[in-house]
Amino acid sequence: MILYPAIDLKDGACVRLRRGDMDQATVFNDSPGDQAGAFAADGCDWIHVVDLNGAFAGQAANAAAVDKILDAVDVPVQLGGGIRSMESVRHWLDRGVARVILGTAAVKDPDLVREACREWPDRVAVGMDARDGLVAVEGWAEQSEITAVSMAEQFADAGVAAIIYTDIDRDGMMGGANVMATAALARATDIPVIASGGVSSLDDLLELKAQGVIAGAISGRALYDGRIDLKQAIKALKAGANGAC
Repeated sequence: MILYPAIDLKDGACVRLRRGDMDQATVFNDSPGDQAGAFAADGCDWIHVVDLNGAFAGQAANAAAVDKILDAVDVPVQLGGGIRSMESVRHWLDRGVARVILGTAAVKDPDLVREACREWPDRVAVGMDARDGLVAVEGWAEQSEITAVSMAEQFADAGVAAIIYTDIDRDGMMGGANVMATAALARATDIPVIASGGVSSLDDLLELKAQGVIAGAISGRALYDGRIDLKQAIKALKAGANGAC
């Protein structure tokens, strides 16, 4: 199982939110490039980046910060937030992003996901950010009536590289991941599922890995405040590896 250290971008800085609330942002690093370099130096296999302002605005808002991250590291970067057109997907993939994440677009324009997957196989992921089991959109500001499982079913044959499943109510709260909901989604689809939201300890990571069906996990705040040692966690997760994406 792969551990994806997270860089959430707000106004050009690395931040973490509490339950997706932009008014409850803690700045951890003013230099996204330096932060990405530190994660890469610790041996991460991927870096997860979200343009938070872009998620609300519907278009890239932290492009300069993303560029600094891409220039700073050689490890693959997956990027979400405000990517809602083929032109935007093309721009970031051409710029060097390894995988783009479509969230709001996946709910409101599922044909875009299918078209992008056809154009760029294995380079398009779907972000499913859920509150009370229902997928939220527009930077988590709007609630849909679509469940994560039904959404996964929509894209079963689309060629989606991965699903990033976030439990909004746990995100940034350091209360542990929603292991059961994430594992249930992973068992309901053949698309690799990456857990996000609430991952706050090595025990959380090992519990996710023990399910045997979860391909990866994203952690942010716990890495920034030292609750998870990135080098130690990577070593533990690679021991007896059971697959990744």
